[in-house]
Amino acid sequence: MRNRWKITIEYDGQPFVGWQRQKNGITVQEAIENAIHAFSQESVTLYGAGRTDSGVHALGQSAHFDLSCTTSPDTVRDAINFHLRPLPISILNVEKTYANFHARVDAIARHYKYRILNRRSPPTIDIGRVWHIPHKLDIVEMADAATTLIGKHDFTSFRAAACQANSPVKTLMRLKIYKVKNEIHIEADARSFLHHQVRNMVGTLRLVGEGKWCRADVERILAARDRSAAGPTAPAEGLYLTSVDY
Repeated sequence: MRNRWKITIEYDGQPFVGWQRQKNGITVQEAIENAIHAFSQESVTLYGAGRTDSGVHALGQSAHFDLSCTTSPDTVRDAINFHLRPLPISILNVEKTYANFHARVDAIARHYKYRILNRRSPPTIDIGRVWHIPHKLDIVEMADAATTLIGKHDFTSFRAAACQANSPVKTLMRLKIYKVKNEIHIEADARSFLHHQVRNMVGTLRLVGEGKWCRADVERILAARDRSAAGPTAPAEGLYLTSVDY
């Protein structure tokens, strides 16, 4: 009998070419699968709630896998973490779940945060973990423009060319912008997102913060349903998958 395990994962995306296993470099999925094999001697497939891109971080990624060996959640957590060293991946929580649970399909909401360091001086400790914009951004204008994106829309203007989603229509439940000392945080909640959707929205809102666009421009961009109408894609380094709801 095989047991299904749900795990919660934190990782720094800088050393990885993304979540999903691929041939051009080490991925988070591959690293964890290898760690599971190292302690259990079982080959497993790890299914994640979201396929984060190269350089994107996670504070609460979710995934599941099956094991035939009988053990405890604490043992699974500690054993995987032991074999992940020294990679910047940490298994925060492990729980046994029901047999047909699926980390991606069963998710009802995904929560992302984007961090902008908005000060003249560059980052030191947070290099690779924030988008540094040295000139001042107007957060009030950004927050106002962001409200036009909340709700159910065709987000083609914010969709990557390589996106594999069946439909560009998504429901953005929340898009909040606020300041924390020298940082601007942008939080986005939805059941699911298009490829690069959050980063493309951030890149557009940055231009609003610079005074180059306004709320009406964001409305126009959304209605255009044309990727070339929107702003550039924000760097991966500022993006975090913070949690997944079930």
